[in-house]
Amino acid sequence: MKKMGLIGGIGPESTLDYYRLIISAFRERKATDYPEILVYSVNMTELLKLMEEKNWVALTEWLLHKIEVLQRAGADFAAIGSNSPHVVFDAVQQRSPLPLVSIVEAACRRALPLGAKRLGLMGTAFTMQADFFQKPFLAKGMSVAVPEPEDQQLIHRRLFTEIELGIIKDSTRQELLAVVRRMIDRHGIEALILGCTELPLILTKDEFGIPFLNTTAIHAEAIVMHALGFNA
Repeated sequence: MKKMGLIGGIGPESTLDYYRLIISAFRERKATDYPEILVYSVNMTELLKLMEEKNWVALTEWLLHKIEVLQRAGADFAAIGSNSPHVVFDAVQQRSPLPLVSIVEAACRRALPLGAKRLGLMGTAFTMQADFFQKPFLAKGMSVAVPEPEDQQLIHRRLFTEIELGIIKDSTRQELLAVVRRMIDRHGIEALILGCTELPLILTKDEFGIPFLNTTAIHAEAIVMHALGFNA
């Protein structure tokens, strides 16, 4: 079994979810066997500053340093436990000393069997305003729509003033579901990508008759499969 390395702490709440999901997946597959997990819980403030500045070169170096630390600690492969930093995933992967498991590629693989051609994407403003989700999905014949600008601001604000801090409000859940409803009406989305690893903490089930793709759970599953030697 391969030893996994996880860049966590971005944010802390979803890192807890990653650990729970990974352990649960191993219990399902190997009964009493448990994986070796190295978690590097990083300073999210540093990451957010680089992302706000759109300093992609510095962000790439920052992530590579974390991966190198995991390598020195004995990890056989690594994963970045957050969607937004995947904006530089390709650049990081090219230079990474360890194989990496991409949350975006895992989500794309999970979406394919659904047969949906139009998907919605919710996440941080960094994720919604970039195109790193759109590219692989378009290559597989799926378009990805994002909320209107004012809705993007609402989602980003709720993520960083509430959900990232472990504050879960039903009023916020209803606001987010109203955004989804508008995306269905305006864009005809047939599935929704929860493109922030904190969103599944508040949007816990499918709604409006469309699947909600929990990228945390999807990524955790892909990490487990890689640790067990299944790389597809």
